[in-house]
Amino acid sequence: MSTETTQRPDASTQQTAPAAQDPVSQMPPLRKAVPLAVQHLLAMFVGNAAPPLIVATAIGMAAGEVTLMVQLAMIVSGVTTVLQTLGVGPVGSRLPVMQGTSFAFLAVAIPIAEEFGIAAVFGGAFIAGFAQIFFGTTLRWISPLFPPLVCGIIILIIGIKLMPTAVEYAGGGAPAQDAGDFGSLHYYGIAALVVAVTVICNQFGRGLISVAAVLIGLISGYVVAAAFGMVSFEAVAEADWFFAPQPMHFGLDFTSGAIIAITVLALASSMESIGDLTAVARTGVGRAPKARELSGGVVADGVGTSVGALFGAMPNTTFSQNTGVIALSGVVSRFVVALAGGILVLAGFIPKIAALFNTVPYAVLGGSVLVMFSMVASAGIQVMASELINRRSLLILAVSLGLGIGFSFAPEEATASFHPDIALLLTTGIVPAMLSAVLLNAVLPACGPDREHAPEGSAEDSAEEAEQAADQETSAQSAAR
Repeated sequence: MSTETTQRPDASTQQTAPAAQDPVSQMPPLRKAVPLAVQHLLAMFVGNAAPPLIVATAIGMAAGEVTLMVQLAMIVSGVTTVLQTLGVGPVGSRLPVMQGTSFAFLAVAIPIAEEFGIAAVFGGAFIAGFAQIFFGTTLRWISPLFPPLVCGIIILIIGIKLMPTAVEYAGGGAPAQDAGDFGSLHYYGIAALVVAVTVICNQFGRGLISVAAVLIGLISGYVVAAAFGMVSFEAVAEADWFFAPQPMHFGLDFTSGAIIAITVLALASSMESIGDLTAVARTGVGRAPKARELSGGVVADGVGTSVGALFGAMPNTTFSQNTGVIALSGVVSRFVVALAGGILVLAGFIPKIAALFNTVPYAVLGGSVLVMFSMVASAGIQVMASELINRRSLLILAVSLGLGIGFSFAPEEATASFHPDIALLLTTGIVPAMLSAVLLNAVLPACGPDREHAPEGSAEDSAEEAEQAADQETSAQSAAR
């Protein structure tokens, strides 16, 4: 985008007018701000619309309901972005951070919706939002329970658990199963094209091409699929031009298993948000985030998640993709990101835009989410790598992965003797993995013979480097979303 960016003030300018020259609080002219805001939308639009689309189609919702889910995700994400960037009292970081629906919650949202209905997902999210608010207000006391090792294990399990869904979509999804050609080569060919274009644009593209690689890959696959007659615009034709959603459309159902599972993920998502806020502050402003900014950011996550649940939107969290946009453009104005949130809200009130996503063939969506789900898993590995890897951490990882992956893919009979709510928590894989990681991390001694087997230079001398890597690199690439 434009090379004319908001510059950081020098020391002399800061001494005379520090508040007026704060780049976070500056607003570029609209002729620059609007394209920059659109750039933020391009970076997160697919990631924001895909989770509700996947949940809705997984449980067999009608086309109109699928459109509504995507529409609600756009509106709530836009509102929460404005809240996060502009702030209201203790709510909001007042940093240039985009909000959106998170892929992380798919790992539990789909099985919960299939067993208890979509209302149970929103009931669990409503309570989880309050847990996030509490977490944000008590951040300094609770955050030690979730070091990078624990968060990395949770993120890794989420990515692994979601990968089969991506492959199922790449093979044609439910429509292909009904038609009897599931797994046909033409489906996998289109999915492979999406993956290839995404990788090429991300690795070899420059500027906006690299930032919007996922969107470009999806559009490429969409065009090819349309050329082969795989795209139907019936949902777009049936959708209205304007519709104001009503609260409680899908209802709220409070199921204990769903509440616990979604709350666990919400707390892990809050830790990812802390990483994103840290990355934005250090990358864009050149400083560490303030305690109030971190607390307000997590509280905004919680408010967005609870309010979104009332309207039928998936849980909300920060989007790390947009950190790259800030690094690319050099503009750290929170008002530009707030403008992007406002545009997202306006687009959400036009159902035809949301319905357009409902026309994306499963194979195209499968190729796109395969990349994103795999990045979730790799981000988990990268987060864990920011800590010292020794026998203690490897043991915690091994036990947690064993429980998480084991229960995730075990047959239903393996948990038949448990109460249904307990069985649900176990089969998510995320809950047993997180509990084991938190408990083992708390009880196993942090020092001892492991130091003798640690890689040279990876102890105290590299602790500061590991922390910086976790803040600036790994956390900014976490998925959750």
